[in-house]
Amino acid sequence: MKVLVVGARGMLGMELVEAFGPHHDVAGLDLPDLDITDEASCLELVRAAAPDLVVNAAAFTLVDECENRPEDAFRVNGYGAGHLARAAAAAGALLVHYSTDYVFSGRAARAYVEEDAPDPESVYGRSKLLGETLVRKHAPEHLVLRISWLFGPHGKNFIRTILGAARRGEALRVVDDQTGSPTYARDAAALTVTLVRSGCRGVYHATNGGSCSWYELARRSLEWAGITGVSLAPVPTSAFPRPAPRPANSTLDNARLRREGFTPLRPWQEAAREYIENYLNQ
Repeated sequence: MKVLVVGARGMLGMELVEAFGPHHDVAGLDLPDLDITDEASCLELVRAAAPDLVVNAAAFTLVDECENRPEDAFRVNGYGAGHLARAAAAAGALLVHYSTDYVFSGRAARAYVEEDAPDPESVYGRSKLLGETLVRKHAPEHLVLRISWLFGPHGKNFIRTILGAARRGEALRVVDDQTGSPTYARDAAALTVTLVRSGCRGVYHATNGGSCSWYELARRSLEWAGITGVSLAPVPTSAFPRPAPRPANSTLDNARLRREGFTPLRPWQEAAREYIENYLNQ
């Protein structure tokens, strides 16, 4: 299978290139070679690549920056996804697109399943929901995977930031009233390969198992990294006023995976501990 990974130099994109690489013909594109906000460029480059599968890992993920730059957020996360959808359809390719827990408000008292109606409250969430909508509209063959709280070896993420601050001896204050599902980029990439090979279509939640608060994730990360003697205090979201609203509960239930007989991703604790021990322990 010829696979084109867009956003190939990002945290998830690099894992996708590696995951598809052993058994497929994989090409990766990223800025400046491909700008998904340029529809003509998308059509031209995808047509030239002639892929069987286009994987869109390109996104504007700086949540507060999206609030301050809404036009850019919608150009990338919304209309950019639509451009790739049209290009994939024109090439006769399946499009895999990644979305987010932020398409939900976070007000629910339980984890969100795939059939729940999105109701985003931030610019980031609304722009990603537009991307989902345009992918479904323009790419008849599509697979949308919602992920959340992504971490991995490549690029910045919460775990890396927390451990870096702790090793500098900084006192840590971490939000304890936001709950979500940490997701290991390596596991999400492996699951993507499985779902594509299985012929899956439509929307799936694709997170590691379980949920936690940011505070718990920080506390367990310090434990697994063997860092002691650091001040770590739980605080409410109100202690950190930010431009973009954060969902209080953005836990995603991988209900469709279970319903269709797929093995769920391992618990977030196992994935995060492996990540820290393999990549962040000094």
